[in-house]
Amino acid sequence: MKKLLLVMMAAVMSLNAVAGDAKVITPDSTGFKFKDVKVIKTTRVEDQHKSGTCWCYSTNTFFEDEILRKTGKEVNLSQGFVVWHCYMDKAIKYIRMDGKINFAQGGAAMDVPYVWANYGMVPEEVYSGLTFDDKKFDHSEVSDALTGYMNVINKNQRKKLTPAWIEGFKGMLNAYFGALPEKFEWEGKEYTPKEYAESLPINLDDYICITSFTHHPMYKPFILEVADNWLWGECMNVKMEEMKDVVDNAIDKGYPVEWAADVSEPGFKFRYGYALLLKEKKAEDLSGTDLARWQQLSDKDREAEKWEVKGPVEEQEVTQESRQKGFDNKETTDDHGMVIVGKAVDQKGNRYYKVQNSWDTNQLYNGFFYVSEAYFLAKTMNIYVNKEAVPATLAAKIGL
Repeated sequence: MKKLLLVMMAAVMSLNAVAGDAKVITPDSTGFKFKDVKVIKTTRVEDQHKSGTCWCYSTNTFFEDEILRKTGKEVNLSQGFVVWHCYMDKAIKYIRMDGKINFAQGGAAMDVPYVWANYGMVPEEVYSGLTFDDKKFDHSEVSDALTGYMNVINKNQRKKLTPAWIEGFKGMLNAYFGALPEKFEWEGKEYTPKEYAESLPINLDDYICITSFTHHPMYKPFILEVADNWLWGECMNVKMEEMKDVVDNAIDKGYPVEWAADVSEPGFKFRYGYALLLKEKKAEDLSGTDLARWQQLSDKDREAEKWEVKGPVEEQEVTQESRQKGFDNKETTDDHGMVIVGKAVDQKGNRYYKVQNSWDTNQLYNGFFYVSEAYFLAKTMNIYVNKEAVPATLAAKIGL
């Protein structure tokens, strides 16, 4: 999710500006009053801090919520374990492809079940991936170090590569994340990572990735062409209204939904608790004193006011064609992974999804926010969900 760190930096800058103005963000000050209609049980809000691993945080949370739904028990799955393995396998693929694929912090929801199936899982308390007394992840140094190493190996100045490069890469991962446990004790039993994964009530065959784009046939799977999909994982292609129906049905029946989306839009205001697909304010939309005032604004003030919101507003209309156009022209990009955990309405009855983020809890809704249906339809890259949550009519169309 290539723009994630830039988005997070912008959020921090905005937060600092608000703090400098001593402005307290309250529901009344945003102009919105959200009412939860249906919310599923979910585990704690995480903080990915300075790392581009939202794909891991969100999908781990998704599986934790699935375990909570099935057993009533909270577990805390290790992000570090998943990230270590993904970096390793991503590096091997990068060399096989002569450096012609992405090698970065980003990933996709399918990466977590891939690690689960091939290497297992461990509790966060057993292996956190944090070293040198770090309390939170900061991947800026390790990302640059690993990328630099891979670029050197990819030059391949020898006639053939030796296994030494893999051992060297493992050494770097162990230095930054810690050596992986081969066996560990947990709640009175000894496990290997694979045995622990098998002890959890998750059948990976029960889950499906769903998306909606017109450059591939409907009701067939395809590889979503985004750089962070290094695994070349497939998503089932359906109409955008059907993708939304899956989410609605999932929440109604108590299932979480992993959600990958573009969060770089001017209407994405996480600190203020909402994401809207705003219409841009233009001079031709104004008249009288409003137009006169607009014309007197500086370019900077005019740009800021284009996207000013003081409560519920009319949003852009989303069609399958406009959604595809946004993807084709790179307005809609693969930025961030989150978990949809509920449905809500505002004071005018407009409908939203309640979303759990992984940017800590120091915002208006303590790590959660509300995404309008229009924003969801336009800016969703894909969802990942239990097949049982797919409505029967759609399930028949896609052969579930």
